[in-house]
Order: sequence, then structure tokens, then C-alpha cells
Amino acid sequence: MSSRGLRMGDKRVTIQTIQRSTNKAGAPGSQMFTGIIEAVGRIVSTLSPQAENSSVRLQVLAETLDHSDIEIGDSIAVSGVCLTVVGKSDASLSFDVSAETLSCTTRLNAAGDVNLEKALRFGDRLGGHLVAGHVDGVGVVKVFRPEAESYRLEIDAPPELAKYIASKGSVTVDGVSLTTNEVNGARFSVNLIPHTLAVTTLGALQVDQRVNLEVDLIARYLERLLPRSM
Repeated sequence: MSSRGLRMGDKRVTIQTIQRSTNKAGAPGSQMFTGIIEAVGRIVSTLSPQAENSSVRLQVLAETLDHSDIEIGDSIAVSGVCLTVVGKSDASLSFDVSAETLSCTTRLNAAGDVNLEKALRFGDRLGGHLVAGHVDGVGVVKVFRPEAESYRLEIDAPPELAKYIASKGSVTVDGVSLTTNEVNGARFSVNLIPHTLAVTTLGALQVDQRVNLEVDLIARYLERLLPRSM
């Protein structure tokens, strides 16, 4: 089931400057995403060489993702991690994941459900926010409980990421674009509506579960642009 282009809060614009292109070399930074999940897939196998600290090859069952425009070398965000397609069939996609990526992300080396999103193409609507697919850190779920008709989610981010997370700002959790409600130190909270819970993996979250986090790119650039004395 696709959720691309669905309205999330009041964030909905059309992007005219970013294009999905075939990325034969898997070059980092050449693709962008929106955090609007297109399908939920499932890691069904993880194959790795015998050497310690080696890469793994993931096979992801992705029957509900449109494969018609996916080519070998294209980029797909898998639970927030930008990966390059190295193999495909009618029902599944394969990706190679480096030891470095495995060390700074979570749940890519074991069977389980994953959020999937194809890279942006020219003219796509940006329903979430600009997402690079480069995980900044791993957070820990501290609160996940029903609140009225939705769910309240509180996550402890790594302390070094706290300065990039602002109330009513954007953050990506396991590839899903979310708007923060409150921020207290390194802990932030978001409100998950029933639709988001239904079409992503977030509906199955549990307390103490680890999640992939990517902070807003704009916050990163602002830090670089502002004088260090400010």
C-alpha cells in the first residue's frame, strides 16, 4: 500500500528540483527521500561471508512495492537507511549492507518488517520533509502508549543529536517523517495517527526498542552557516 503524497499535518509541497536517477555506483548523497513510506517489506534472509565484521546481503520481500521503475543500482530507503539495489525479482529486492552501516544502524541484520521508500523523482510531491537516508544515530523507545485516538511515542536520542531536534520540527524515525511535539533534553515526543500506525512498522514498536534516527538536514546546515560564537 502506497502512502506517497499523502498529507501529513500541513506539510505538502511539490518538489521540482530533485530527480530519481539510476545510481549505478551507489554514490552516497546523490538521492533524496521524503519520509513518506510507500510499502512495508520484510527482511527474509541475511547472508554474510565467514569473516568477522563483514558486510551482509539482505533479501527483502517487497510484494506491495511497485517494482516497475526499479533498476539495479537504484536507491531505496530501508527503514531510513539508503541502500543500493543489487538484485531484484518480481517479489523481492536484494541489498548489500556494509559493516560500517550495520554498526551505526539497527535491525538490518535480522529478519523483520522494514519501511520502504523509493528515491524522489522529478515532479514528486514532498509530503514529509527532505530525508537523505543517512542515519545520524540510534534512539531508544521510552514511551509508546495510546492517547485519545492516536499513540504517544517518546524516544531518547543520542545526546549529541539533541541540539538538532526542535519542538514542531521534523525528525525521521525508521524512515518515517514525523513532527516533534515536545523536546526535553535528548528526549522527544511525537503523536502517531492511526494511518501512520497502519501503513508503517511504527505500529509494532515496543518500549526499549532501538530505532534509526535522522535529524532535519536544515538543522545540520544551519549549524555550519551560523558563526560558532553565536
